[in-house]
Amino acid sequence: MNSSEIARTLAELGNETRLDIFRALIKKGSDGMCISDIRDHLSIAASTLAFHLKGLTECGLITQEKAGRQTICRANLECLTTVLRQLEEECCSDQEVSAHERDTA
Repeated sequence: MNSSEIARTLAELGNETRLDIFRALIKKGSDGMCISDIRDHLSIAASTLAFHLKGLTECGLITQEKAGRQTICRANLECLTTVLRQLEEECCSDQEVSAHERDTA
């Protein structure tokens, strides 16, 4: 992931409603939730939910699958894990290593 993709992913989760949607989907696991259940669970308007689901889907944090007349949403934890791993790998990468640390390594 490049920096703009990481920023977009984190920005999507920086909104309280989108974070609530993502957390609800995480709790449901691979079963996911249909859109109407998410709406009822969070007590938000359908148009508001559609707006937030669009952002979460576009950045890859959730997937959607048609099941008859319903759309099932699922959290894509791999997307979030990828972002966190990439940030973790960069942790302290510019930190200078002291001569003592080099000698004992």
